[in-house]
Amino acid sequence: MIKVAIVMGGYSSEYLISLKSGQVVYDQLDRTKYEPYKVHIFKEKWVLVLDNGIEYPIDKNDFSATINGEKITFDVVFNAIHGTPGEDGFLQAYFELIQLPITGCDFYQAALTFNKRDMLSVLKPYGIKTAISYFLNEGDPIIVEEIVNKVGLPCFVKPNRSGSSFGISMVKQSEDLLTAIENAYKEDNEIIIESYLKGTEVSVGVILFKDEIKVLPITEIVSENDFFDYEAKYEGKSQEITPARISKEEQQKVEEIAKRIYKILKMTGFSRSEFILVDGEPFLLEMNTVPGLTAESILPQQARQAQISMAELFDNAITIALNK
Repeated sequence: MIKVAIVMGGYSSEYLISLKSGQVVYDQLDRTKYEPYKVHIFKEKWVLVLDNGIEYPIDKNDFSATINGEKITFDVVFNAIHGTPGEDGFLQAYFELIQLPITGCDFYQAALTFNKRDMLSVLKPYGIKTAISYFLNEGDPIIVEEIVNKVGLPCFVKPNRSGSSFGISMVKQSEDLLTAIENAYKEDNEIIIESYLKGTEVSVGVILFKDEIKVLPITEIVSENDFFDYEAKYEGKSQEITPARISKEEQQKVEEIAKRIYKILKMTGFSRSEFILVDGEPFLLEMNTVPGLTAESILPQQARQAQISMAELFDNAITIALNK
């Protein structure tokens, strides 16, 4: 039996979503092959949690737990932590140091893709189209006129390292810019301000499946709100249409670019990239390396459309991690 530690929780605003994703992985894993354990990772505690709610502390020296005098060690870790420390490279580096395989990408890829500014900078020389952007660090002077002259209005103000649309605002008038910047600084001390791209928003899952890079069916996102914010993502204020209602030519372009980005960044495991199609041309917004894994989440929806069950999706991720 392969002992799997499913890590969930995390240190960011996304911890509740991560607990749901982790529970889905726990429920779906094939019990004839795997012995899964839930491990909650929070700033104040790392604990193995049994179904009855009893918690056992994790020994961080070797990532083990002791239950009734018996030491439990794991063969592999399934990463279901959105945001820090599961999506920004910290956990990947820790597990690499203690030589325990973990699903998904390596620590450098996680750190790079979690930092929107750095990822866009790395991809720029490859001709990947992105919005016009302006960077701010906490403490920098805020020159509203300079920002508006560069990115125009409306624009988006985003924390540089955050997920699930926490701290993001759409700014339509220059007098609202300072409030939006303050809001973003609550999530991160680095900010990215981007020009508004008018077009169709699509989400593209690219995964390593049975040792082959596979682009999943594309999802079109239609938000009732100004953009695909937290409410739209998690509270039903959007339609997610898979496959997307785009032309064959647009589909081919997005698929090619999403696959190319995956290869350029030397990705492994799951990835979900967001694009805006402007006059048929895909502009990259961001990439997630630990996307939501609940039944309603976009990547599992896409996998279903590709005739891949959740159990297969998770089994594949573990197999790749063990073979790395």
